[in-house]
Amino acid sequence: MAAGSDAASASGNSFSSAAQGGMTVDECDTMIQRSLRTPSVKFLREHLEKSGCKIASNFIKAVNCDQQMSGGYVRGEGIVVCSNYMNIQDEVNQVVIHELIHAFDDCRAANLDWTNCAHHACSEIRAGHLSGDCHYKRELLRGFVKIRGHEQECVRRRVMKSLANNPYCSESASKDAMEAVWETCYNDTKPFDRAP
Repeated sequence: MAAGSDAASASGNSFSSAAQGGMTVDECDTMIQRSLRTPSVKFLREHLEKSGCKIASNFIKAVNCDQQMSGGYVRGEGIVVCSNYMNIQDEVNQVVIHELIHAFDDCRAANLDWTNCAHHACSEIRAGHLSGDCHYKRELLRGFVKIRGHEQECVRRRVMKSLANNPYCSESASKDAMEAVWETCYNDTKPFDRAP
């Protein structure tokens, strides 16, 4: 989202599938450190560096969030993972991957404007599609049971959920923006060769 946003309104809004209780910031920090060793996270961090974006040791941090969300990316500040809405390692991994895709988009597109609904929608489409957020097993755990076409439906639903938190995007503007950029952004798998 736009530079200067606070962590609680960060881009991404990777909502937790089980947001009861959560964990402490220290527990979440430990899980973030484990996340950094996963192949997808290592791959994305390497490609951020190759694109000219340095990743400081405090780029990904655990915080307690007021707003119900799993995490977010804020330009110039990095990634936050909302410890109070995390319960297991897989949730932390998913948030880190999702938000690293936003960071990669922000790095590679010199003119990315998080207040522009089409720009925000494009990054959300890519993050939802490439991060595994919409894998059928995750969807089943969320209570969405659909075998055919679930992934695109999930990505669309989650894009709309994220854009609903962007004060510059009304519901109709969000839907129009998502539809306008869908084909291009869904098929853009950079830095991956294909969707993981």
